[in-house]
Amino acid sequence: MKRILLSHGSGGKAMHSLINELIRDKFNNEILNELTDSAVLSLTDERRLCFTTDSYVVNPIFFPGGDIGKLAVFGTINDLSVMGAKPLYLSCSLIIEEGLDYDILDKITTSIAEAGRKTNVQIVTGDIKVVGKGGADKLFINTAGIGALGEGVNISMDNIEIGDRVLINGTIGEHGIAVMSAREEFETDTESDCAPLWDLISKVLPIGGIKFMRDPTRGGLSTVLNEITEDRDFGIRLFEKNIPIDDEVSAFCEILGFDPLYVANEGKVVIIVSPETAPSVLKEMKNQALGEKASVIGEVTGENKGKVILETIAGGKRIIDMLVGTQLPRIC
Repeated sequence: MKRILLSHGSGGKAMHSLINELIRDKFNNEILNELTDSAVLSLTDERRLCFTTDSYVVNPIFFPGGDIGKLAVFGTINDLSVMGAKPLYLSCSLIIEEGLDYDILDKITTSIAEAGRKTNVQIVTGDIKVVGKGGADKLFINTAGIGALGEGVNISMDNIEIGDRVLINGTIGEHGIAVMSAREEFETDTESDCAPLWDLISKVLPIGGIKFMRDPTRGGLSTVLNEITEDRDFGIRLFEKNIPIDDEVSAFCEILGFDPLYVANEGKVVIIVSPETAPSVLKEMKNQALGEKASVIGEVTGENKGKVILETIAGGKRIIDMLVGTQLPRIC
């Protein structure tokens, strides 16, 4: 008998199979089948909205650099932002385990409110459910978000062409390592990169040439790039020397046997951009607080179609596959 495993929520191959077998085939429609971070809804020929939803089950609910409330707000905002939509409104539903300390819930809701005010996004509706002791792990949060798409904005994998450049706005892996260190009580100075991306994205969008964007959360950078190349007539060549990784994250991963390419992020965006505008986009990213360590980490190539190939610092090459199983459960 087939059963649901933790790996089905990891963002990797198991989750993709689950989505295709039990969700996509049954809910089949033109909008859903795009499988974008947010659905694009056309109200009229001129007015378009993006709509997204997500659930947050991070363990522990407080971690260096954030908490489940801040994560829920910024994570939902980022799913709108990578579609090129200005975040406007959120819903917030709380599933609370019986016995949760009232002060903990107070801290989380305060964090949610502060994150909304920081980003000028209003939380306009929601719901509360309380389940019996053992029916949840302290607190789960579900959010939905609505954002406005500007005229002419078209973020889609279908735009990607051979020769396009792959950019990221900074170092990878901090969120996953921060959560793991809090869960296992390891000593580390690494904090989650949990942050809203709209300010940065809104600055680079007008430059032009941006084909596609996605935030590498569950499954990390590797999984996002494999989603981009899957069943496509192009591949992606990654340059290991250009991928920004903090020394402490790198050391932590080496000690515990993790690959930072698969570790979750919550304040990073992968941008596929034309070679003509890539230098200008990179320059503007570096001018932003969340993009100071931005880098061109790869390029779209006609070779190795459907695959992601890493050119290593040592001069070799290796295939970077989608995450199989789970490295870090319950990180978002």
